[in-house]
Amino acid sequence: MTTLAPVAVTGVGCLSAAGLDFPSCMAALFSGQRQPIPPESFTSTHPVRYPVFEVAVEFPEQRGVGKPDVLRTSRLALVAAAEALADAGIEREQLRGLRVGVCVGTTVGSAMNNELFYRQFKAGERPAIDPIVKFLNSNPAASIAREYGFDGPCQTVVNACSSGTDAIGLAASWIRAGICDVALAGGADELCRVTYNGFISLLITDEEPCRPFDRDRKGLNLGAGAAVLVLESEAARIQRQKAPRARVLGYGSASDGYHLTAPRPDGSGLKRAIAEALATSGVSAADIAFVNAHGTATPDNDRTESKVLAEVLPGIPFVSTKGYTGHTLGAAGAIEAAFTIGCLEQGRIPGNIGCTTPDPEFPAAPVLVETLVTGRVALSESLAFGGNNAVVVLGRDA
Repeated sequence: MTTLAPVAVTGVGCLSAAGLDFPSCMAALFSGQRQPIPPESFTSTHPVRYPVFEVAVEFPEQRGVGKPDVLRTSRLALVAAAEALADAGIEREQLRGLRVGVCVGTTVGSAMNNELFYRQFKAGERPAIDPIVKFLNSNPAASIAREYGFDGPCQTVVNACSSGTDAIGLAASWIRAGICDVALAGGADELCRVTYNGFISLLITDEEPCRPFDRDRKGLNLGAGAAVLVLESEAARIQRQKAPRARVLGYGSASDGYHLTAPRPDGSGLKRAIAEALATSGVSAADIAFVNAHGTATPDNDRTESKVLAEVLPGIPFVSTKGYTGHTLGAAGAIEAAFTIGCLEQGRIPGNIGCTTPDPEFPAAPVLVETLVTGRVALSESLAFGGNNAVVVLGRDA
């Protein structure tokens, strides 16, 4: 398999329940604190109030973020994009004349979850068309492109919980192919009652704060958030004399084709995705400093992931950061790629919060406390409904 050219990451933007910008999120990971609470943005009649990780903030009426005609997922994406561009030192005017693409992963943001509209329609009424117009205006990638006037490739990836990772891999290919000078790549997702009740009905939601890889884990907590990376061609980066924060070295994707919601028990799809990501990055397993695992805290995911990591990347420390953010679905891969970059920069990874007694049936366990890491390459992986597996390899320059 051909080794791909590295793609520079020159800016990072991120917000989640852990923090409203990337530095705040990184600080929260190493604080050992988290505060999942019952949902406040919607109600549920379920007798158990399962905790979630909400982004508890309204957005200001600026840069299109607070416009009422887009869904919250698009507003989250716009906030992350603005932070990423500022972090890259790119002013809006500097992008004029450049070929700029946008690639954003999502799940909830791809569905119209307006319950009132559906109830009125089902009752034979003629509901107002406004919810449909708002939904059609809320493609998260298109929202960013429209806000900044970008006319490059624009793609929203809806590939369940691997969407954010896939979006980064796809956008990096645009840079390598010479289609774009700059690409904004990431993921965004909001909370909503439909997914909240849906995951409860699947019996994979924990009524307590989630416990990835723990013996007593019962499932996930949902979360909201977004992350965007600024990817830049070498020509554009060198012209600006901007040093990269990291580089996208490789990407792999493979399907299990096994079950609608469960990973293949032997993890063969994940293994193929990891193998492809390593091969295209030109690094070996021995070069990997750590792994940001998917780690949802569901029984099936954590069992499969532990087996694969023990077999394919033995002895390499890994951590799930979903204990700090909840499972942000289509945003998760992007948020965790951002965290991977932050941890590479700091030379440490946080403890796997929520796991106090690693499952004794697992062949590998995550780090339980903050751990120093050496090396300049790390891997972030995502497993998703539908048997999707996506892996991205990120590295720093020497």
